[in-house]
Amino acid sequence: MKMSLRALIIGAIAIGLVAPHALAQDAPAPPAAPSTNATPVVVLPAGTNAAAKKAEPKKAAAKPVAKVTAAKPEPKAPPVLAPEPGVAKQNNVNIRGQALINSEVIGHLQKGDAVTIVKEITLKKPKQDEPSQWYQIVLPTNIAVWVHSSFIDTATKTVKPRRLNLRGGPGENYSILGRMEKGAAINELESKDGWLKIEPPTNSFGFVAAHLLERTPAPAIVAPPPKTEPPVTNPPPLIAEVPATAPAVAPATTPVTAPPAETPPTTATPPVTVPPVGTPEAPIEKVRKVVSREGILKGSVSIQAPTHFELRSLDTGKTINYVFSPSPNLLLKQFKGKRIVVTGEELLDERWQHTPVIIVDALETVP
Repeated sequence: MKMSLRALIIGAIAIGLVAPHALAQDAPAPPAAPSTNATPVVVLPAGTNAAAKKAEPKKAAAKPVAKVTAAKPEPKAPPVLAPEPGVAKQNNVNIRGQALINSEVIGHLQKGDAVTIVKEITLKKPKQDEPSQWYQIVLPTNIAVWVHSSFIDTATKTVKPRRLNLRGGPGENYSILGRMEKGAAINELESKDGWLKIEPPTNSFGFVAAHLLERTPAPAIVAPPPKTEPPVTNPPPLIAEVPATAPAVAPATTPVTAPPAETPPTTATPPVTVPPVGTPEAPIEKVRKVVSREGILKGSVSIQAPTHFELRSLDTGKTINYVFSPSPNLLLKQFKGKRIVVTGEELLDERWQHTPVIIVDALETVP
């Protein structure tokens, strides 16, 4: 009995030592140690004042971004609305067959050379180092164009087809610089491999980079001042008034005697109209000089010309008149290169005393 009691006590003591170890295996694992790289989280109890927040890590202040000011674009020149004069800014300015940097060069301008600017062209996608702005100009008279000889009547030297292309060189691979209508006359300069080199008509064009030309205002037409007569205050009458009852005036050498009885009575002498000494002449009415001229209408290439158009003689080809139309409905450029008869008042520009200006009243073409 004593042995059983002792074994029971020993078993109870063994169970008590082993139980804590068995319960320890089911307990949750202790929390992992916080990482040294993680930002510590500070939990503030309610009612904590602002001073306690200094323990929070401060965020780095954002650096101010520098403002980039866009460069102001250069002011653009107003668009070309009508043909206007211009001059070359430098020497050896290329005139090209098209508004492209790789187009063929058909001529050159020297500094100060005058041209007529027809319109402005803006390239949408210019190539690298290629100007985006171009001017279309009337070809100067010293730059020739080419046509194929098969389209020219050898007897009359006129165009045979309805329209004929003008080329920048003797071949179809050159740019088209304009067109001529059927019956238009040509002035041949040279022939080469079936092609004819001719003087450029007024409707032939080339292209120049816009930054190489300077647009200049057209000179205004100055009419000669009208002649004015000095005012006359209370002019004396042009006809001397003689009273109707005045006696007849006898010659100074004949004495006045009574007429004989048989002589019929003498009738009264009519009044004598004697202009008084110093009487001014009647004012001369200014006569409007209206003329009609026939010739070929061409464009003026000089920037000093009083108008953009001129009339050239059919015989000599020289300029006989400058032509100006005050009517907005009459566009002279549609008659360029045509034979016309123009009627209107003829005036003289004080700077062009030898070539008068015709103010157009009527214009008609001559076949």
